[in-house]
Amino acid sequence: MSDTIEKVKCLIIGSGPAGYTAAIYAARANMNPVLYQGTQPGGQLTTTNEVENFPGYPEGITGPEMMVQLQEQAKRFGTDVRDGWVTKVDFTGPIHKVWVNETNEIHCETVIISTGASAKYLGLPSEQHYLQMGGGVSACAVCDGFFYRNQEVVIVGAGDSACEEAHYLSKLCKKVTMLVRSEKFRASKIMEDRVRKTENIEILLHTETEEVLGDGNVVTGVRVRNNTTGEVKEIPATGFFVAIGHKPNTDVFKDYLKLDETGYIINEPGTAKTSVEGVFVGGDAADHVYRQAVTAAGTGCMAALDAERYLAAKEHHVEANAN
Repeated sequence: MSDTIEKVKCLIIGSGPAGYTAAIYAARANMNPVLYQGTQPGGQLTTTNEVENFPGYPEGITGPEMMVQLQEQAKRFGTDVRDGWVTKVDFTGPIHKVWVNETNEIHCETVIISTGASAKYLGLPSEQHYLQMGGGVSACAVCDGFFYRNQEVVIVGAGDSACEEAHYLSKLCKKVTMLVRSEKFRASKIMEDRVRKTENIEILLHTETEEVLGDGNVVTGVRVRNNTTGEVKEIPATGFFVAIGHKPNTDVFKDYLKLDETGYIINEPGTAKTSVEGVFVGGDAADHVYRQAVTAAGTGCMAALDAERYLAAKEHHVEANAN
């Protein structure tokens, strides 16, 4: 442990659109924010080649480029952006204690959590290759479906969000093939019925992905295997969508904050407040519904404003007592 304890007015954990937006607002409110970038600086957007649905970029922008610009904007107003990640917290007392890289102890008046969520992937080398290339593998139909208009795509998943994404893709794509590993969906009946009734969605039950096929740069198809008959076939496709869930990056907070059964932080409705006073949340660490850069930025703004009001109320209380 470090010998010196650093005192910070506003600590922001995470560096996606939520974290940087919170930093911009907190810095402009003279809260002197310190932001730790975490294990994936820039968050999920750094794996996104083209961002075309964020307001204000008529020509679109790449994910990494957008995150660099957000970082520059946060720094311009005085945000202290640092490398490192939070390895331990203690939110039991009036001072919020946070440890970075297991050594540096920081005592924070307010904490804004914007650690995001990580999409789950199948983990196939071919899937990861085309994900890194930005050539046809995606975990977000709403973000990337537009790039596959009038093309044929494959989607993996059996839950509500997989059905929702398949239905969304069916409105853009010529054909959607849905791969379900077991003999039945995990989705609600209404969602399952919706995909079954959609003409250009083909559902393959008992089907697992063996390999994402391509020319090295872009996806050209998917090789699948029926896990009851053993039959192997290739499906032509230019896009491979993975909809098997997300895991919020919140494990370090689980002993102190209220989380739902999946691990998303529960916030007070209409606010960024968590179950601990002075600790706030923005972005995908609390949002399993929208998961968009623009909504993450919006809740990052809310978190900074809520933190600012919390500090102002505390100062007012101290002054009132002093008088």
